Amino acid sequence: MNKKKIFNDPVYGFITLPDEIIYDLIEHPYFQRLRRIRQLGLAHVVYPGALHTRFHHALGALHLMTQAVDTLRTKGHAISNEEAQAVYIAILLHDLGHAPFSHALENNFVGVNHEKISLLFMETLNKEFNNGLSMAISIFKNEYPKKFLHQLVSSQLDMDRLDYLNRDSFYTGVLEGKIGAQRIIKMLELHQDSLVIEEKGIYSIEKFIMARRLMYWQVYLHKTVLGAEQLLVKIMQRAKELTMNGETLFASPALDFFLKNKLTETDFVEGKLLDTYAHLDDYDIYGALKVWSTHKDVILSRLCKGMVNRRLYKIYIQKEAICTNVIAEKTRKAMKIFSVTEKETEYFVFTGTISNSAYNPAEEEIKILFKDGNLSTLTEVSEQMDVAVLSRPVLKNYFCFMEEIN
Repeated sequence: MNKKKIFNDPVYGFITLPDEIIYDLIEHPYFQRLRRIRQLGLAHVVYPGALHTRFHHALGALHLMTQAVDTLRTKGHAISNEEAQAVYIAILLHDLGHAPFSHALENNFVGVNHEKISLLFMETLNKEFNNGLSMAISIFKNEYPKKFLHQLVSSQLDMDRLDYLNRDSFYTGVLEGKIGAQRIIKMLELHQDSLVIEEKGIYSIEKFIMARRLMYWQVYLHKTVLGAEQLLVKIMQRAKELTMNGETLFASPALDFFLKNKLTETDFVEGKLLDTYAHLDDYDIYGALKVWSTHKDVILSRLCKGMVNRRLYKIYIQKEAICTNVIAEKTRKAMKIFSVTEKETEYFVFTGTISNSAYNPAEEEIKILFKDGNLSTLTEVSEQMDVAVLSRPVLKNYFCFMEEIN
């Protein structure tokens, strides 16, 4: 059987699978689940085209990884066939652990970082594939001697970021996020086992940093998207509260399990939760939302009707702290309108904070290699933007409340 299949990708064109084991991994139910996980969570409530999945993204990141390996090889750097296969596997499977709606429910419902669950999936697959993923896991965990291979998977200039910026820009129609991924890859070089960028690629890197900043504030942290994600979080919080108090809610077996149990990372490591988790995706949540919208609990039904019919929270985002008097007034109105206790008004009126920095030099500086062999950081050499300013986290406050209490 020919396993070097071709995918027609709307972003890059035709993508050819580089290895037979890649085909087998894509065929596995763990990977097929990514077809049912939205890449951008609830961004489609603002950008209707943002319906692409983690499956699309994983294939795109794999494609860029094959280009990066080819580039480094043509520049004289030794990457064996086994190492190439391993880094392809690592990038292909890097998102296996995402919760439904990607980041929206990661910390508020499942409570375990998706990268840790991805690693558990990879370790389970390694047993099924007779230890064929051992080197990939070593690269993923940054334990492999050639550190640049891990950087290609996870760093400030990895194939993950290069793909999601272009892909998310394409599907949302936000052109500010489009970057020259192919040019950046062509400018990749190695210096003392570390990824660097050739001098002539500096402008592409500056564009990459700016595009990331704009995509975060215009898409990922867009106020309406944030409001929708917070609504989903509150729905799952209420559903779990009712379930833990003995209420029986309509749910798929996988969703029912996670509603009834308080789970930690230890439970995932020591228990047999992966197969149950692998059956949990966006479809489970959507199905439950429609049924819960008619539930007798006024809080759950109102929240679910809001999500199903796009009656989202009103939301304000500002740098200044939210006025306590305004919060108190909205809280009193919520108690009266919805006939709930003061504690229960937290489902209808609440505040929070968001933060983002486009570039984090403390994590790992992007380094520029000059023709004379000298090495400098992006912060030191950038002439087109103030990298120090872009590196500082921007913190903002948000205030959410239901439209009835406006």
